[in-house]
Amino acid sequence: MGLFSGLENLGLGKYKDAKLMEEKTEQNKIDLGEKQAPKINEEDVLYDKRYTCPVCDLNFTSRTVRAGKIKLASKDTDLRAVYEVADPHKYDVISCENCGYSAVGRYFGKLSTRQMRDIKDQVGTNFKGISNDKVIFSYDDAILRYKLALVCSIVKHAKNSEKGYTSLKMAWVLRGKRLSLKPGDAEIKQLYEQEMECIANSYDCFVGALANEMLPIAGMDENTIKYLMAELARKLKKYDESAKLLAEVITSKATPTRLKEEALNVKELLKEDIKKNGRS
Repeated sequence: MGLFSGLENLGLGKYKDAKLMEEKTEQNKIDLGEKQAPKINEEDVLYDKRYTCPVCDLNFTSRTVRAGKIKLASKDTDLRAVYEVADPHKYDVISCENCGYSAVGRYFGKLSTRQMRDIKDQVGTNFKGISNDKVIFSYDDAILRYKLALVCSIVKHAKNSEKGYTSLKMAWVLRGKRLSLKPGDAEIKQLYEQEMECIANSYDCFVGALANEMLPIAGMDENTIKYLMAELARKLKKYDESAKLLAEVITSKATPTRLKEEALNVKELLKEDIKKNGRS
């Protein structure tokens, strides 16, 4: 009797002559060498995280990216991180499906009595609901949530740092959608214009925050926020402002080496822009 005899009773008779060790053919060697880990998709790195709305006390879940499950691919000059598999920026806004209160994760928390009242009166009374049940958020889903977060930041009179950070992250999501489209798509121009509007709002808010708020600003120390503002100013063709901020970052003894290198790279981009477009 063979080693695998009796499997016929289980309907697996075809394995009665199976060999435990595979013959080492050249094809097998190639297959073993090319074997790869299972492909991970966006759904695989997401999970439902529980929240309690500080305005209406509703308990709800929102899709969130699992920490450590996605790999950094690159980083834009304005600090937008680009990851493999999924764009985590799509999932950073938390939206209450009942009253509509929304904010990026960093700022979704306790509110003052006045802020809660204003959100209820000016947002909640007219809110028609939003679904958090989708397995994956499209860029349009994310953009809608960022718009809600910006409206709520206006209604609750949020600090400039929160408004600036939210506007910046919305710009990143708009860019993500723009870059996902095929060249020639009619929507690309509109998305770029909206992105630049968000960048302009972000820059103005960070100027106000740096002048009137305590550091860190949106989790950034002085040199990081100045570097970011310098790059936003460059994008907005505010070349003198960009040059001034870059000089402060580059000459500061407190600037880490990597940030200084990034600032020097942006300085070169600034020189190219000035040469191409003229100083403003």
